[in-house]
Amino acid sequence: MNTTYEIHKENSPIISLALHDGHYIPPDILRNIKLEEHERFREEDPYTAQMADLPVNKVVVNTSRFYVDLNRLKDEAIYKQPEDAWGLQVWNGKFPEEIEKKQMAYYHQFYSDIQILIQNTIQNFGFFIILDIHSYNHRRESPDIDAPFESNPEINIGSKYNESKWNIQTNNFINFLSNSTINGHAPDVRENIKFKGGGFSQWVNQHYSEHGYVLSIEFKKTFMDEWTGRGDIAHIQDIRRVLIDSIPFLTDDIQSAS
Repeated sequence: MNTTYEIHKENSPIISLALHDGHYIPPDILRNIKLEEHERFREEDPYTAQMADLPVNKVVVNTSRFYVDLNRLKDEAIYKQPEDAWGLQVWNGKFPEEIEKKQMAYYHQFYSDIQILIQNTIQNFGFFIILDIHSYNHRRESPDIDAPFESNPEINIGSKYNESKWNIQTNNFINFLSNSTINGHAPDVRENIKFKGGGFSQWVNQHYSEHGYVLSIEFKKTFMDEWTGRGDIAHIQDIRRVLIDSIPFLTDDIQSAS
């Protein structure tokens, strides 16, 4: 199978993941897609692969979520109806069911490879931490209108599906980020406000929660213009620097709990 995700292995208990960075759709599928390229790009998570480029195990998905959404459980992974995709009409007419087998083969291959990566990490270190890196739109109405601050933190940590035994580690990570400097200021970091974690986190915690946890990190798209797609490189590098700085902290923190 021609996979369109990359797994880079390092001698580390941490896995960084960019599930929604990708934009690629195979040509035989793309001809069935109604959405324009810029419409797809707006709902994807560009620049998260750069944020996830850390000195740990790295997983970067190059395929668009509009092909298969790897952050949803398998029965919801394909956007068949507009209600599956924020009201967007993804397909030219009715969803072409003849392509579903190929899409789901890709989905299952990805999870099989991730399963091996997590199991090897547990075998080598006894534990794991996954930094599940995403971003989200905050100017849906207009390029000039921000979503309300109260419900749109600069960084949202999704942790709903983690075992309660990891609550202290999650709080410690939130405090670490809150006391960092990103783009010249201490970021507003809150837990389970905008997002609580997706299907990937559910799957990991269903199978491996005894040995580790997932930090689903959603960065508000203040690091880019979500309408033009242009990124602020210095801001993105700041985010990456802080995530790199968090690696020894996270490792020490989970080891002290073991």
